[in-house]
Amino acid sequence: MRVLTITGIFPPDIGGPATYVPQVAQGLVERGHEVTVVTLSDRLDHDDRAYPFQVVRLPRKAFKPRRMLKTSWTLVRLGRGYDVLFVNGLALEAVMANFVLRKPFVLKVVGDFAWERATNWGWISDGFETFQQKRYDLRVELLKALRTWWTRRAHRVIVPSRYLARWVARWGVPEERIVVVHNAIEPLEAVKPLPVPLSTPVKAVTVGRLIPLKRVDGILAAVAQVPGLGLIVVGDGPERPRLEQLAESLGITDRVYFAGRRNREETLGLMASCDLFVLNSSHETFSHVILEAMALGLPVVTTAVGGTPEVVKDRETGILIPVNGSSLCAVLRQLAEDERLRRRLGIAACADVRQRFSAHRMLEHTARVLQGVCRPAGREDACTSSAEGE
Repeated sequence: MRVLTITGIFPPDIGGPATYVPQVAQGLVERGHEVTVVTLSDRLDHDDRAYPFQVVRLPRKAFKPRRMLKTSWTLVRLGRGYDVLFVNGLALEAVMANFVLRKPFVLKVVGDFAWERATNWGWISDGFETFQQKRYDLRVELLKALRTWWTRRAHRVIVPSRYLARWVARWGVPEERIVVVHNAIEPLEAVKPLPVPLSTPVKAVTVGRLIPLKRVDGILAAVAQVPGLGLIVVGDGPERPRLEQLAESLGITDRVYFAGRRNREETLGLMASCDLFVLNSSHETFSHVILEAMALGLPVVTTAVGGTPEVVKDRETGILIPVNGSSLCAVLRQLAEDERLRRRLGIAACADVRQRFSAHRMLEHTARVLQGVCRPAGREDACTSSAEGE
């Protein structure tokens, strides 16, 4: 099987697809398949020879209409010799190219493009679930229609959680085309803890882009009420100046370390130096960083939103809290004071993530999905299912 994998981000970028795509591409190569990755990139002079697959980089900062045309043309030029398109980003460009290629294509959906764009552009302030059920003005409805259009053209849609699968089905995608493949993680025994400038006896860590839905302000407020607990905040974003001011006003600047944006190795090292992990998001479809925390043996405190309850077993491998509740402070206090509880949850989390979220399991499932829709290049037998409208 020859797989043309398409993504908007790839190392040295950080983020979910930048972790997932190399992992899957390498796993497919190890299983005897041929893979080429097409990605946008800030620089085109990266040395990609360490990868066992070809990486084609296109300039991210080009004028967007021109960039989209170049990306689509590149996909047409490269795609003729491939059996299947595996789309992890740049969905519009991939669909436009596939009008020419007419190849089977599998789409990985990790969220709602329309909701994310409308939120980032300041058009809406509603949460994910409200957005799915509410009608908006023409510009937002056009975004929704565009997202639905390209998603429904996929032969298969891979989603990381049953939670997201239910919403994608409401976009009009037939349920038989939607496949839940949980994200996975390799064992992390070799991670070396990094030194951090905190002297508190217990240290918590949170990781993510500093935007309102991550609700780091709530974590800071809770930490302020738990003496002896420090917090490392890994990530950057528009909320950072406000959060730094909040830490100062709460009088906890000596117990909070804003580490900024770090690469994956540094992020894992900072996490490994801590005693517990906390995520206070109002929305998560499936959080990869929770898997990383569990694999490091950290007890996890997180809101019971989206696909998170599919990952964390409450009071067994972590502690789930209500998204609109006031229990975060009490839970952090309990964990800060109870080392045995931290150890029990951390050990159970590490064992559970190895069993249920192994890379081997995820790669085998993904390979089956891709093989199930593709046909060898040059053959004229039909795919196992046809994309809508083709």
